[in-house]
Amino acid sequence: MRAGIVQFLECVFSVALLCLALWQLEGQRRGVEISTFTVSDTPITRMAMPGADGPVVVVAHGFAGSRQMMQAYGLDLARAGYRVWAFDFEGHGRNRVPMSGDVNRIDGTTRLLIAQTGRVVTAAVAQEGFTGKVALLGHSMATDIIIRTALEDARIGPVVAISAFSQAVTATEPDNLLLITGAWEKGLRNFARAAVAMVTPGAGEGDTVRTGAVTRRAVVAPWSEHVAVLHSRLGRAEAIGWLDAAYGRTSDVAVRATGPWFLVLMAAIVALAAPLVRLLPQTAPRAPRALRGGQFTLVVLVPALLAPLLAVQVQTRLLPVLVADYLALHLVLYGLCQLALMWGMGRRPEGVRLAAVLVLMVWGLGVFGLALDRYGANFWPTPERLAIIAALSLGAVPFMVADAVLTRGAPFWQRLTARAGFLASLGLAILLDTERLFFLAMIAPVILLFFLIYGLMGRWVAARAGALSAGLALGLILAWALGVSFPLFVTGMNG
Repeated sequence: MRAGIVQFLECVFSVALLCLALWQLEGQRRGVEISTFTVSDTPITRMAMPGADGPVVVVAHGFAGSRQMMQAYGLDLARAGYRVWAFDFEGHGRNRVPMSGDVNRIDGTTRLLIAQTGRVVTAAVAQEGFTGKVALLGHSMATDIIIRTALEDARIGPVVAISAFSQAVTATEPDNLLLITGAWEKGLRNFARAAVAMVTPGAGEGDTVRTGAVTRRAVVAPWSEHVAVLHSRLGRAEAIGWLDAAYGRTSDVAVRATGPWFLVLMAAIVALAAPLVRLLPQTAPRAPRALRGGQFTLVVLVPALLAPLLAVQVQTRLLPVLVADYLALHLVLYGLCQLALMWGMGRRPEGVRLAAVLVLMVWGLGVFGLALDRYGANFWPTPERLAIIAALSLGAVPFMVADAVLTRGAPFWQRLTARAGFLASLGLAILLDTERLFFLAMIAPVILLFFLIYGLMGRWVAARAGALSAGLALGLILAWALGVSFPLFVTGMNG
């Protein structure tokens, strides 16, 4: 009885947090006219207050990003009176045109993305009837693109570069540049300092330097890394102030917290999965005893070594996503090896329960995915990505079934070690073929977040319906998450 009351109160608390987070996040959007359309195959989101006639700001995301990741900056600028155009680079988000060219050459992929940015600027100027200088704001990979665009296009005015790096920056170009960097981005902070010191030797973070026509400033967003910097209140306030100064404007807009409320929303959705799963019938048998030390070491170590050693020998490019072919092969080898070892030890998955699979997939892809797509990052695939998701599932399903079987009933240290073993396995693959598999390093954070978020929900399902039900659903969700996260590339592209 007491346990039931506690569970009820936990559910009520989670619902309250969810509602509060939604109220806060929707408050950021309230009053802003948001429309989506396509320009020359490029998906656009336009954000502006009704009747706004302020300067045009074109907003670009980083590698493996999307328009949704930039909305905190975009919505604040819109509420400050600017007309904001955010777009998906080729191969990213909902852009159905894959990236192409050579990623290792400035005149390759970079040149094509500069041309795409120019097309967006042309469309924005024409549709808005704007005759002044267009501002550019970008994050990470996009900073090099927008800086080079500014150097070549006379229509471009001030530039705001978040987590920036670009070899095109000189002491005189671009002539109006704000650099915003997360406090935990050591290397990029060094670049921002150097960019300011080019103009005035000895200047650094927090300084605004001016020499002739050149104006430059570097600021640090506290408690931020490469993603959290996109929600920094200080960074967004600095961006508004910088553009206001460039255009001779004054804005009176409150910069709201978004990052913490986004995390609260995601946590509340995960927490609400627990009472939902408790509605499922208890069909799983008692959790088996954890594997002994020697058995556990064997099940983790053998696939961690064997999968990369075998997979790097195969070089195919069937899927139009960077390193997707390799990742699918690595996952299937890793998962099948673990399942075979555990089968020999008598550790085998129980029967599948379709209702449990559907509950986890609907909650994980529908509810959690819908919230992520609206407030955080693109989570819905274009038709071109469905085949990629299907191919990745061939590896992700056996991998996640093996993970669910291994970790069911296991102590925390074993669960942690099992996941660390897989990440180490990816690291070994990168060492074995760095040139081809370097981008696997960017997949590791996605896998880590997946284990933290979906792994918890999967444990609850496994406890009610068994490891096979949880692993099957988690495998399909992992394939989906990977399939929508990484850019489309033209098959056979160098890099």
